[in-house]
Amino acid sequence: MRVSREVDVRIGVPKERRSGERRVGLTPESVKKLVAGGHGVVVEGGAGAAAGYADRDYREAGATLADSAAVWNADILVKVDRPTAEELPLLRSGQVLIAMLQHLAEPELVGELARRGVTAFAMDWMPRITRAQDMDARSSMSTVQGYEAVLLGAELLPRLMPMLMTAAGTLAPARVLVIGAGVAGLSAIATARRLGAVVEGFDVRPATREQVESLGARFLAMDTELADTQDAQGYARAQSDEILELERQTLGRRLPTVDLVIPTALIPGRKPPVLLTRPMVESMRPGSVIVDVAAPFGGNCELTRAGEVVEHEGVRVVGAVDLESRKAFHASQMYSRNVLNYINYLIKDGTLNVNLEDELVSFPLVTHGGQVRTGRGGA
Repeated sequence: MRVSREVDVRIGVPKERRSGERRVGLTPESVKKLVAGGHGVVVEGGAGAAAGYADRDYREAGATLADSAAVWNADILVKVDRPTAEELPLLRSGQVLIAMLQHLAEPELVGELARRGVTAFAMDWMPRITRAQDMDARSSMSTVQGYEAVLLGAELLPRLMPMLMTAAGTLAPARVLVIGAGVAGLSAIATARRLGAVVEGFDVRPATREQVESLGARFLAMDTELADTQDAQGYARAQSDEILELERQTLGRRLPTVDLVIPTALIPGRKPPVLLTRPMVESMRPGSVIVDVAAPFGGNCELTRAGEVVEHEGVRVVGAVDLESRKAFHASQMYSRNVLNYINYLIKDGTLNVNLEDELVSFPLVTHGGQVRTGRGGA
């Protein structure tokens, strides 16, 4: 099935209003390209300020600066985060919304978008296929998360990361354990290695060993090799309680010697697995740090509290929820380029094509025509 409509394309970029969000949906670089392609872009005044992009940069790129009402009246709205409860009433039937919707965890939001007749695309749910690579916002943001998680951990550690030969003697390097070898995990491994730490990477998927080792880290393998550990998109599958216990046993043997732990294990549409229990944290040395990248969704550590730093028997557990916003300039740049590529894919010659037979359209399509879709390529 192919559905299309003629549009006088006006793209709106509102200021992000969710607490702690510093990113912006489109940067001046992308706006300039959209304007050159014949699109009109309306940007809310101050939308890019927190990320380091001034209003004058948007004007020079060809955008129109306007108030919130004018921006929310655009044909296509580009946001970073999902709409807030205050923003939802501003949406109207026939609008297109492009954002990181986290739709699997936000069923009420999805239902409201459908009731309002919004065609909503989740930038955090691009299919893992070759032609979607330059639109994969989830991978872009995961790259920032892994990087920033290590820097945050290094700041909190009471020791230096690299081995140093000094007049006062040799300083041993910090030991870092990264749990999960997806994009965030691999970014964390690469960052910790650049800082000079001794790094280990753990993942239930044996296929990730080569990637971990290619970055100069040691792969921490389970005693029992498992089959069927990832789905068709390459994400880790949910494991049984018995397998989770085996994972905890493997990790538990390493924790007493580790200084910094970066858990990044996520399963799309599911609560993150608890891989670090309270007794496991208690086995770590005082001064050790855990930066839980999975904190916004519940966390991989039993002690994680989203948005808080919990200290337990000398170990600090960081429930990081704003890692991407801490590096808002480049996070916005990466996200904006992903969005630009997707808009150019969706719109040809002034026509918005919602081709339900195209995986690159149907997979991230969350609501359309007043109906809730699965966001997995089907109705």
